[in-house]
Amino acid sequence: MEAKLKLQGRIDSSNAEETGRMLMEGIAGADSAVIDCGELEYISSAGLRAILKARKSLPGGITMTNVSRDVYEIFDMTGFVQMMDIRRAYRVLSVDGCEVIGEGANGIVYKIDADTVVKVYKNSDDIDTIHRERELSRSAFLLGVPTAIPYDVVMIDDGVHYGAVFEMLNAESYASLLIDGKKTVDEIAKMTAETLHSVHSAVPDKGFLPERRDAYLDMVNDIEGKVPDEQVAKLRSMLEAMPYDPHMLHGDFHIKNIMVQNGESLIIDMDTLAVGDPVFEFSGMYAAYIGFSEPDPNNVTEFFGISGDTAGRLWKATLREYFGNEEDAVSADKKIRLMSAVFLLSFIIRHTEREEGYRNRLIEISIKNIDALIGEVDDLTIRKN
Repeated sequence: MEAKLKLQGRIDSSNAEETGRMLMEGIAGADSAVIDCGELEYISSAGLRAILKARKSLPGGITMTNVSRDVYEIFDMTGFVQMMDIRRAYRVLSVDGCEVIGEGANGIVYKIDADTVVKVYKNSDDIDTIHRERELSRSAFLLGVPTAIPYDVVMIDDGVHYGAVFEMLNAESYASLLIDGKKTVDEIAKMTAETLHSVHSAVPDKGFLPERRDAYLDMVNDIEGKVPDEQVAKLRSMLEAMPYDPHMLHGDFHIKNIMVQNGESLIIDMDTLAVGDPVFEFSGMYAAYIGFSEPDPNNVTEFFGISGDTAGRLWKATLREYFGNEEDAVSADKKIRLMSAVFLLSFIIRHTEREEGYRNRLIEISIKNIDALIGEVDDLTIRKN
């Protein structure tokens, strides 16, 4: 049984004993407790001892919620944040009327003012993902990856979604720079390639990030029954034969989730980080720029604000810039498109909420693309040593 209690006002030596009695009475017969600290203004060492005493009698522990910044600092300085689950109260922020300047798989980026942007997470249960992304951003930053680190976590005023706040003075996305004519396709392609190289050269501690190859093996399992058994077997065999690659991948890299601030590119969408060969990075990029729009050419315009022709030119220019020559870009292209077809087929199988006509067209196109490419590909590695 979980007990629910509330603390308020100031708890110090004058009322800590009474508070302790109240806590013990409130948790009698319970296995765990959640204590709402939304109205708690201060707590002294005497009050902390009362909480510790209550905690010792609860096998499931205590969770403190809605903790103000000042009170959280007390818990932090005294080591309580290491001993129990203490959750800060979140500042409430509105994005009504704010400009959308970026979007990734899991969040939408809004410009709050000239200095501030907020990434609002699409999943209302994503508070753990936000804290995980902050950890990933810090780690990537220390490895030399150009990323911004959020300085605050907020509750959006819809009361459902959470956001991560970044200080980014006059930041613009790659997409905005392209749409507004401030950068050409070739310039954005060069910027993309340079930023990708900085990501792909980083090597995190082994085990810190998942292997992207494992995700693609799961995708191959998804498409069983949709493509011939011999194609499934070859795809699985090629994936399993790939050597372990310890280099970082972004996982959702495209022109809407990379910002430019004072001439510096900064990645702010880090919750999809993994390790592996760049073929997996580029397969997701190909899907974003071209693959998702094959059943409906309007998709790329609706999402990125650019034409399908521009997206295609950007894709080809990015490959050339990344590999440095046309020959290597062409060699990698078939492997990338094959993995992208697997990605798209798995994606649409899993996302049954998509419109039926679109789903059927994407399934048909992906199956045809796998069939056309698999005979021309014998290995999937594209990293150049």
